[in-house]
Amino acid sequence: MFSAGRPVLLDGGRVLVAVSHPDLDKNLTHSNLVLIEPDGGRRDFTAGPKDSDPVLSPDRRTVVFARAGESGPPQLFAIPVDGGEARRLTDHKLGAGSATFAPDGTRIAYLAAVPEAGRYGTDEKVSADAEAPRRFTSMSYRRDGLGFVLDKPSQVFVIDSDHDPSAEDAAPVALTAEPRGAGRPLFTGDGTRIVYSRATGPDDITSELVSIPAAGPAAPEEAERIVTGLGSVEAALVLDDTLYFFADAFSGNDFPGRNTGLWSVPVGGGSPRRLTDEETVLVDSTEPRAAGSFIAVGVVTRGAVELRAVPLDAEGLTQDELPLLIGGHRVVRGFDVDPVGGRIAAVVGDPTSFAEIVTAELVDGPATANERTVTDLGSGLRDTGLGEVVELTGQSPDGYPVHGWLVLPAGDGPHPVLLNVHGGPHAAYGWSLFDEAQVYAGAGYAVVMGNPRGSAGYGQRHGRAVVKAMGTVDVDDVLAVLDVALQRADLDGKRVGVMGGSYGGFMTSWLSSHAGDRFVAGISERAVNAWDSFSGASDIGHFFAEAYVGVDRDTQWDRSPLAHADKIDLPLLIIHSEQDWRCPLEQGQRLFTALKLRGAETEMLLFPGEGHELSRSGRPQHRQQRFEAILDWWQRYLPVEK
Repeated sequence: MFSAGRPVLLDGGRVLVAVSHPDLDKNLTHSNLVLIEPDGGRRDFTAGPKDSDPVLSPDRRTVVFARAGESGPPQLFAIPVDGGEARRLTDHKLGAGSATFAPDGTRIAYLAAVPEAGRYGTDEKVSADAEAPRRFTSMSYRRDGLGFVLDKPSQVFVIDSDHDPSAEDAAPVALTAEPRGAGRPLFTGDGTRIVYSRATGPDDITSELVSIPAAGPAAPEEAERIVTGLGSVEAALVLDDTLYFFADAFSGNDFPGRNTGLWSVPVGGGSPRRLTDEETVLVDSTEPRAAGSFIAVGVVTRGAVELRAVPLDAEGLTQDELPLLIGGHRVVRGFDVDPVGGRIAAVVGDPTSFAEIVTAELVDGPATANERTVTDLGSGLRDTGLGEVVELTGQSPDGYPVHGWLVLPAGDGPHPVLLNVHGGPHAAYGWSLFDEAQVYAGAGYAVVMGNPRGSAGYGQRHGRAVVKAMGTVDVDDVLAVLDVALQRADLDGKRVGVMGGSYGGFMTSWLSSHAGDRFVAGISERAVNAWDSFSGASDIGHFFAEAYVGVDRDTQWDRSPLAHADKIDLPLLIIHSEQDWRCPLEQGQRLFTALKLRGAETEMLLFPGEGHELSRSGRPQHRQQRFEAILDWWQRYLPVEK
């Protein structure tokens, strides 16, 4: 399956984008930059094997991108827009993040992890298992997929655009020395300062926006605060003297289900202003783009991600008040705007393709015209045959509306059914091709997917409905979506399995013990099964468990699937990864052991070298082996009748 990163609009309506696909033979995800012509013609711009994150210089002549080897970390490279050899810009031990140009194009800012002396290969005489012990002073000392972070905090670096890392005096300038790392840097409009975010508070769930001079290093205490005490914040873009940023506004630990909004504040400091409505607008994390009198942002809504325009003078505008640029039953994954050329390019997913490049003309309103899909990246999968996607709507027992999808296999049925529950919980299934559902449909299963209370994109009240209530109304909602689907004659309501990962794994374990009579078998993957140990062992446990469940030990235990393991009578496959630090391995081990001790039918599948994101970004061979194991389990306990 092909995927695509954020596109870059070049002159003449051309689009540059990183396109990736799994390479099973090399067991890596191959990615290279592809140039797409206005008529849809395309050619490789770089060879890869791991090229990503292209950024266009202000003079539109140079592209800076990240390039990694098959095993080495990514470094920044520059290449002329007209083509040629890529020139290396950085040489950091642990790699460099994506680039941000100064307004005049002469400098580039980026993030790079800075390892402690003697760690991560900085001393060739010291192996990893012989390093000195780590000393932790913050609860957020590690992160799934990244490993330990306090001994390699990310700092802001600046180099000249023509930087040569092989020159004798080529050391990049480290502008920050933040003990817990710095967030994405942005230059101010005049290029004299750098804006970035940094963690605040003891648990790192809150952050603030600060600025420092762009000319040289600054100690953390020298940074000037721009926004603080608002919750979780991230710099988005700077226009003249105004900073636009994303924020989940909350106090204390009350973060669950909050709608991320677009805000503005003077770069020199002042009162922040929320441009988007708190209840109805959930701004996607995709990097925004400015176009004259508005800023284009992704907005999550009912399984779609729309591209909408936020006027610069907006204040609390609802979703319907934001002009629509690209919408429909689709998911905008990234975009670029060229206000001078009057064009928009977006990476868009729909039920038949994970990612296609869509272009449109930008007209007054703001609005778009002459929209065209200029790629056909999903043709290979479509040619193999995709399951039909059907929208589902209904009501929960308390009358609350429920929304979801059914992916149908070929044939008349009646088909066995899989209820698939997403992670999060503040996440969502959407109007885009989902490889999991299509694999199962291709094997003959009807797949039901719902967005219960707690999910994203249905208003903030919907997202916060499961705070201190997980395993209650969300259970009602997913079962209600299932019941809507089972009204169809081509589905077999007596042959239903349940599965999910992360929060979906929690729900699978919970449903197996609280509604086990509805299912013949289950697959609980990378799940939270015991809140008491999760709160101390997970990289986010110290704040996540308290926020969603509470601190009372009896309550944590009562809301844990492990506490109800004696009620699980259906066959349950437990899938976990050895290096999962989000839902640590012990979460799977404890449930597996409890079930085995009482003689229940259970197995555990454990993937080495993988973390929490195995199903999405794990090694291709492991991802294939995971699918094979899942289909084998269902064939054993929920066989497709030929």
